Amino acid sequence: MSETTHDGGVAVSDRPSPDEGLSAAELAAKYGLAVSGARPGLGSYVRQLWGRRHFILAFSQAKLTAQYSQAKLGQLWQVATPLLNALVYFLIFGLILNADRGFTREVYIPFLVTGVFVFTFTQSSVMAGVRAISGNLGLVRALHFPRASLPISFSLQQLQQLLFSMIVLFAVAIGFGSYPRLSWVLIVPVLALQFLFNTGLAMIFARMGAKTPDLAQLMPFVMRTWMYASGVMFSIPVMLADHPKWIADILQWNPAAIYMDLMRFALIDGYGSENLPPHVWAVAAGWAALVALGGFVYFWKAEERYGRG
Repeated sequence: MSETTHDGGVAVSDRPSPDEGLSAAELAAKYGLAVSGARPGLGSYVRQLWGRRHFILAFSQAKLTAQYSQAKLGQLWQVATPLLNALVYFLIFGLILNADRGFTREVYIPFLVTGVFVFTFTQSSVMAGVRAISGNLGLVRALHFPRASLPISFSLQQLQQLLFSMIVLFAVAIGFGSYPRLSWVLIVPVLALQFLFNTGLAMIFARMGAKTPDLAQLMPFVMRTWMYASGVMFSIPVMLADHPKWIADILQWNPAAIYMDLMRFALIDGYGSENLPPHVWAVAAGWAALVALGGFVYFWKAEERYGRG
């Protein structure tokens, strides 16, 4: 554009910008810009996680190695800790409180050790999940990667620790007369379902712990209550035989009890199907699918908020 000045000259003014009048959102769309750290679509997020699978595995192995690096006995504590817990529970519940009622000594000791090992798997996964984001803020803020990698990696770490401890669990079962049989094959799907359940639970508490770090101080009390309500040290139907049946039913249907009972059924000769609630495999799969998928979506919805604020 041009206009005549008072002395007869011609002044040329700048042409208006083609972007004049566009909002920030319209400018970003025009030039293909996206918000830094914005949450990707669910399908894209899954593909990103699959692309980081080597990192997830390596991170879990590194954490497992470093866990007991300062202790002289090193990773032997992976086995010693749940065994010592089982010994304490046996002294208190097996000998003093007679929680072994309904079982012979050959069944009760593998029953107790199995319950402690399997529940510890869930407990450790949840506790690690609570701190997955809040305890790794430096990593979260420094690098761009799908944040679900962290709770998944911590759950995988606990699975590796349990697999290492299973050697001792097998030795205890054999030592008390439960020799390898075809039902031991069921251990694989039980662990797979429990791993899915634990991972979903870890992601739920990872999001909650990222917003409320004090949750990590509360969770030990929650987990201890859950442990006592799940029949780790006693048979729920036997112990609650004098109470309304619906109480025992509710406690038996809780997922921690479901996975413990399935592992006991697979591993211990004297622990038969009469100790399991009806449709137990369908319930175990339902808990795993519901919590794994629900936990994943719940965690993904806050992806852009982790490490900020």
